[in-house]
Amino acid sequence: MSCGSPHDKDCSEVLERVFFFIDNELPTADFSEIQVHLEECGPCLQKYDLERTVKALVQRSCSEHAPETLRDKVLLRIRQVQVEITDV
Repeated sequence: MSCGSPHDKDCSEVLERVFFFIDNELPTADFSEIQVHLEECGPCLQKYDLERTVKALVQRSCSEHAPETLRDKVLLRIRQVQVEITDV
C-alpha cells in the first residue's frame, strides 16, 4: 500500500507496526516517525483509524460481565463434573 508520495518510512513498515503504535509500545523516536507518516499519508491514516476503531470495539465488548445467575450455573456444573470424575 502506498499513497504514491515519498516518505521517510515505507507504508508497509508503518502498517506492520501500527498495532504497537496504537498501544504506545514503541520507542519515542519510532513513535514520532510513524506519527509523521500518518499525518502525511491518507491511506495509512485510514488503515490506522480502522485498526484503532476495531481495537476499541473489541475492548468495549470484552468489558461486559456475564449475569451472576449464569456464573453460578457454570460453577455448579463445573463442580458436578468434578464430582463425577472423582467418583469414577
